[in-house]
Amino acid sequence: MPLVAIVGRPNTGKSTLFNRLAGSKKALVDGIPGVTRDLHYARVNFCDRNFDLVDTGGMALNVEDELIERVVEAVHFAIEEADCIIFMLDARSGLTPDDRDIAELLRKTKKKVFYVANKVESPKQEQAAMEFYSLGMEELELISAREKTGVWDLFEKVVDALPEAEEDEKPLDESGVMRTRIAVVGKPNVGKSSLINKLVGAERLIVSDLPGTTRDAIDIPFEYGGKPYMLIDTAGIRRKARVKYRLEKFSVIKALKSLDRCHVALALVDATEGFDDQTLRVTTYAIERGRAVIWLFNKIDLIEDITAWRKLVLDRIDFRLRHLNYIPSLEISAKTGKGIGRIFPVVERVSTAHNLRLDTGPLNRLIEAATTTHTAPIVKNRQLKFYYTVQTSVRPPTFVIFTNYPDAVHFSYERFLTRTIRESADFTGVPIRLLFKKRTQTSGRD
Repeated sequence: MPLVAIVGRPNTGKSTLFNRLAGSKKALVDGIPGVTRDLHYARVNFCDRNFDLVDTGGMALNVEDELIERVVEAVHFAIEEADCIIFMLDARSGLTPDDRDIAELLRKTKKKVFYVANKVESPKQEQAAMEFYSLGMEELELISAREKTGVWDLFEKVVDALPEAEEDEKPLDESGVMRTRIAVVGKPNVGKSSLINKLVGAERLIVSDLPGTTRDAIDIPFEYGGKPYMLIDTAGIRRKARVKYRLEKFSVIKALKSLDRCHVALALVDATEGFDDQTLRVTTYAIERGRAVIWLFNKIDLIEDITAWRKLVLDRIDFRLRHLNYIPSLEISAKTGKGIGRIFPVVERVSTAHNLRLDTGPLNRLIEAATTTHTAPIVKNRQLKFYYTVQTSVRPPTFVIFTNYPDAVHFSYERFLTRTIRESADFTGVPIRLLFKKRTQTSGRD
């Protein structure tokens, strides 16, 4: 997926622009410089094009401060990974030495750079923005991210400049073999490389007790039970506050990208630590990308009282994460090999579910029965009706439901319909997506 990075010195409106495009408040917006210190990612659909958008912290290249230096390092990663860069300038405060330093840095890249003067909300500010032309750009975009003026014109140009996304609908390797791609993800030092070594039966990857040994994604084609697979070993995904070194930050980006390339994500958990918020984030990353997920509790050999452990950990999962009760979990030990043989039967099960397609006739009868039994609420003094349902794609299974008021479907009723579809077939480990569309004269049944 193409990546667009928004960069600039502090308080130029980068996060405001990010939130306009991401359609959320993922990035903090405040008048205090330096609010954004981490990289914020969002997947954006604009003009029927999908791309990833990253908001970065404010750059101050000549400030000797450890926190600022870390922010600058993070911005460097975003620039290295980006296909296109938006350089934000502040028309109110005018051209600064930091702007010149950043422009000089961007000139050294071979990426497409859009020079954007933000906060242009009057003819006076528009005139003031002309001094930015001294940076040597051929074209300057004038916008107000707060007022939304010029934003859509800017991103039409950005989309036109993006490379085409790599189409990867079929799991073919270079030799043309169909392979189910499996990404092994999790925090650093949970045993990802040890697990892959055990799965492939050879010391293919370096194993160390030092967190961060695996610095990039490594693809390993192999066969298990006569079926071809591709294992993707990734660097550990660590909580943002603990991501310290440049190489490790870069690895986190690679790990998240590996989830775009896989079909099944093995989310590895250290059984001695239990299921924590970071494991939930890893799972959420995978689900957002439509991947099948399996939880693997590793280092189970270090648990002395397995009954008490299950009571503490698994019961807590059942209580906190009931909405994820479709995700299977296994207890394993990459060190001793315990439970390893159970992984691939479950991989096959969730992979089959990931590619499962329901027949349209039975699907519509299922939805009709469900909506008759559990009537949808009244909207605008009219009954919310569901006319027709069709499955449009797999990986993940995606269903379009035609209705009279698509925007009025409450999330609780959507959850009910999702559960109804999930219970009709084996969708173990797989997220299900529902899209609601208004029935027109040419859509659905007449």
